[in-house]
Amino acid sequence: MEDIEDRCRVALVQAAPVMFNKKKSAEKAVSLIRKAAEQKPDLIVFPELFVPGYPYGMTFGYTVGHRSEEGRKDWKMYADNSIIVPGPETDALGAAAKEANAYLSIGISERDPISGTLYNSNLIFTPDGKIDALHRKLKPTGAERLVWGDADRHYFPVTQSPYGPIGNLICWESYMPLARTALYQKGVAIYISCNTNDNPEWQNTIRHIALEGRCYFINADMFFTRDMYPAASLHDPAPAEISALPDIVCRGGSCIVDPFGHYVTQPVWDKEEIIFADLDMQKVPAAKMEFDPVGHYARNDVLELIVHDK
Repeated sequence: MEDIEDRCRVALVQAAPVMFNKKKSAEKAVSLIRKAAEQKPDLIVFPELFVPGYPYGMTFGYTVGHRSEEGRKDWKMYADNSIIVPGPETDALGAAAKEANAYLSIGISERDPISGTLYNSNLIFTPDGKIDALHRKLKPTGAERLVWGDADRHYFPVTQSPYGPIGNLICWESYMPLARTALYQKGVAIYISCNTNDNPEWQNTIRHIALEGRCYFINADMFFTRDMYPAASLHDPAPAEISALPDIVCRGGSCIVDPFGHYVTQPVWDKEEIIFADLDMQKVPAAKMEFDPVGHYARNDVLELIVHDK
């Protein structure tokens, strides 16, 4: 691997969006970027679907073989608040990244400008405010497939930075061993997972991946509560579905793990917080001494991964 800078300061944002409102969610993100910028981070990371939020617990009126017209109204509202890339929301986020002079990673619900299909996507901006990487989730998880489509492109983009390549997989994509390996093959030094996964088992997963990939794992989780849903604007069956949720719908758990599988920052639960950490980037090459998953500990003559990337 090439020489990299010794230190990367990360600002990891655990926060709630303004649910199902793209304009206000983007505005809140800009405000949090400016707040984080006071500590002069090199990289600012937000959770999955920060614009316009994750519709946890909602079915949009789907049952097998049937859709309700009331549920369609809520899906249309969510689709209207999913963003086209580029667009006014990405312009505002890019300007904030430039103002902060930092790399920025943020999860969005993306609306394709031609087909109209929604994608669970993640953007990485460079410090000059430009979009460098757009990643669409390869396979939405479970009932997410009723909302978002499978990625049709933008599979494994990485951003080249002074701290090494920065890559991203969204939530349960990290349970796909070959997808992880596709990032390892690109030399990822900072592995970002924007997610909405507060399961305790997930903490075991992220430590394993950091150790396996010999990279820093940035676990960017969401925090939001039941009363943050715009329940008064929703239609049946959404109000009953939301009322059945716990007070805290997603507890967070955001944290950073080093290339040896150790916590750099402990998981943060049940609140909004900007987590700061100075990463010793020289741990990435040092960790490859005894294990390199795509180098000296690989057997490319026996095992081969073919990636149809685009």
